[in-house]
Amino acid sequence: MKVGDGTTSVVLLAGEFLKEAKPFIEDGVHPQNLIRSYRMASSLYRRKSLEEKKTLLAKCAATTLSSKLIGGEKDFFASMVVDAVIAIGNDDRLNLIGIKKVPGGNMRDSFLVNGVAFKKTFSYAGFEQQPKKFLNPKILLLNIELELKSEKENAEIRLSDPLQYQSIVDAEWNIIYDKLDKCVQSGAKIVLSRLAIGDLATQYFADRNIFCAGRVMEEDLNRVAAATGGTVQTSVNNIVNEVLGSCEFFEERQVGNERFNIFSGCPSGQTATIVLRGGADQFIEEAERSMHDAIMIVRRAMKNSTVVAGGGAIDMEISRYLRHYARDIAAKSQLFINSYAKALEVIPRQLCDNAGFDATDVLNKLRQKHASDGGAHYGVDINTGGIADSFTNFVWEPAVVKINAINAATEAACLILSVDETVKNPKSESAQGEAAGRGRGGAAFRGRGRRGMRRQ
Repeated sequence: MKVGDGTTSVVLLAGEFLKEAKPFIEDGVHPQNLIRSYRMASSLYRRKSLEEKKTLLAKCAATTLSSKLIGGEKDFFASMVVDAVIAIGNDDRLNLIGIKKVPGGNMRDSFLVNGVAFKKTFSYAGFEQQPKKFLNPKILLLNIELELKSEKENAEIRLSDPLQYQSIVDAEWNIIYDKLDKCVQSGAKIVLSRLAIGDLATQYFADRNIFCAGRVMEEDLNRVAAATGGTVQTSVNNIVNEVLGSCEFFEERQVGNERFNIFSGCPSGQTATIVLRGGADQFIEEAERSMHDAIMIVRRAMKNSTVVAGGGAIDMEISRYLRHYARDIAAKSQLFINSYAKALEVIPRQLCDNAGFDATDVLNKLRQKHASDGGAHYGVDINTGGIADSFTNFVWEPAVVKINAINAATEAACLILSVDETVKNPKSESAQGEAAGRGRGGAAFRGRGRRGMRRQ
């Protein structure tokens, strides 16, 4: 399952699971006993029904963005993300949401297009004479060249009479003019092509009040097709009205230092484009990654309409639940499940460390609160340095993200624990490595000699 967020949580949890397993391994506990207990604990937490129906997708997006570089404007961008995800509906193709980056301006200069937007393509003389705004235009999408040279390069002519040369040249011009005339006769006011539209075609369309753009990126052309209901054509012959796309409004707009072609009010409504603004290129790149995480979270929240309290609340509650469950286990796996439960506290602890708070004090408050009735939703409050009801404060995250993170971390830890032996390259040994390897406690995990050589 592709979730799109929670990678940091997986790394933290997997490392903490292994940290808690280390003392047992050093005391001679067989790794398979630990693996069985960890996997049992991983399945047990799902029984805890703390999830509630999702009503505000924007709150999930805001929670995801709060730890990102654009966290200061999380509400602004969260609303944008939700609108974009709703626009594509149940379609699983993430590429239907385009993200375009334009350096310069303020973050709040970013905007959402309920349709398609892409940067102005390379243009020839005559382009400026074309109209830049249309209401309810017909759109013709092509995957052919509209250049005079294309006929010259794709044909070989052998002449026996030099006087025939002019007729050949005229034939080339007639072919390109015939193509252009068929485009005009289709009734389209906007002509887009994945291949080049040359200077002759550009001026031809300008004289007839038609907008054209060549060398449109395939991704953008496909998004225009999906949004407008058009079909990309590989020939201009027999163009029927059904293959033409349409939209309510088209314009070419200045955005920062760039010109953008914007198609809005598209009939299918299955695409959206987010135009990101910001200072430096590095900031824009990081903003794009942040928006991607938020988009993935909202998409998952729509398909899996359950959320859990964030801020470490769900982790503390699962930890409490597993400790309580372990009391009924008479075998030594009680210790292993307790260690698993303790490892889950790494999430709120890391939140405290990142915010500069006393993790020990906050965790003690959380343990006390979760032990009492009605404290299941309490997590770290990074604004005050204490604890607060995360659910009431709308610090939510989709349950599927938390489930995926815990499952992935558990499997990663179990995989490492199941390794019998490791082989060290003698050339890479150092004095420090040799010193660390001496003694039984020198290595985190030592092989049992079950199926091969011992660890060095």
